[in-house]
Amino acid sequence: MNRLGEKGVLMLLCLVCLGMSESAMAAAVSMITALTVSSAVVLFDKHPISYVLIAGVSLLCIPFPILFCITPLMLYDSMWLSKPYLVLPALCSLFKAGSFTAVQLMTVGVGILTALVLYRRVSSLEKTVASLSVMRDEAVDKNENLFEKNIRLLEAQDNEVRLATLGERNRIAREIHDNVGHLLTRSLLQAGALGIINKDEDLKEPINELKETLNTAMTSIRQSVHDLHDDSIDFDANVRSCISSVGDRFKITYENDCGELPVKIRLCFLAVIKEALSNSVKHSNGDSISISVREHPAFYRLAVDDNGSCDESAVRASDGIGLQNMRDRAASLGGILTVTPSKDGFRIFMTVPKTENNTPNRK
Repeated sequence: MNRLGEKGVLMLLCLVCLGMSESAMAAAVSMITALTVSSAVVLFDKHPISYVLIAGVSLLCIPFPILFCITPLMLYDSMWLSKPYLVLPALCSLFKAGSFTAVQLMTVGVGILTALVLYRRVSSLEKTVASLSVMRDEAVDKNENLFEKNIRLLEAQDNEVRLATLGERNRIAREIHDNVGHLLTRSLLQAGALGIINKDEDLKEPINELKETLNTAMTSIRQSVHDLHDDSIDFDANVRSCISSVGDRFKITYENDCGELPVKIRLCFLAVIKEALSNSVKHSNGDSISISVREHPAFYRLAVDDNGSCDESAVRASDGIGLQNMRDRAASLGGILTVTPSKDGFRIFMTVPKTENNTPNRK
């Protein structure tokens, strides 16, 4: 838009210069030529046609000196094409200086100087605008990168808090097991010993009630310890621990989009993954294992794929105790586990439906 305004100023100077000519027709044709060529240069920006048009007008200044009056506009366009030398032929018309008045020559000179000043001004402005645009884009990119880093940092902090919480639950479970559990066990033994050595019939019933109370407390403590321990299991960390125990023999990929799995399904999936990796180490001749855990609207899904071709021993393994235990675990949760041995690999596929008992509460 700035360039268009500057060209308007130069056209006005050219029009003033042409208005001093003796032939109104020649002046009109020259102005139309200037407008046409200048518009074409904008349309065919840095195209060979632009170069040809400016050079052609410059050459026409030799037989038609009046075209020298539009030199400022042609010079301005040629500078934007980075080829100001295209207007040099127009200077040959100065040898016919008698065709121009002194005022016309001064007007053309002022126009040329104006074209040089305006080009420098506008080009500097456009470079500044381009530089600011680059800076703005870089700032936007940096802000986006910073936003992503902040998200990753928050996720890392949340994960650290979750791991710390799980570790604290595990510690509490150990403390309860080691301290309260042992005290209750000793109390049960003492109550049992009292019942044996007691000869007083009046104390027999209270001692039995004490033993029942201690048994109930022991059962409750044991259940609480198991619940705390099970809740403190980090599924992803345990799966990666199983993967690292396999070593470098297999290239193992692991994907999990479930987030927080219910405790029972978490333990079941871990047991199946451990058994599957163990079978692969024992029987597979492949080099790649894929483990994927997915959550669907109605069920959870576990798939373990081994790319090793299955021989007779692998097929027999599909009916072994380990895989039968997997099937039993899936069945205990209302799920199904299928084993597919083939020449293309060995696949374990397990689905467990979502129920009120195995769906985690999400806030």
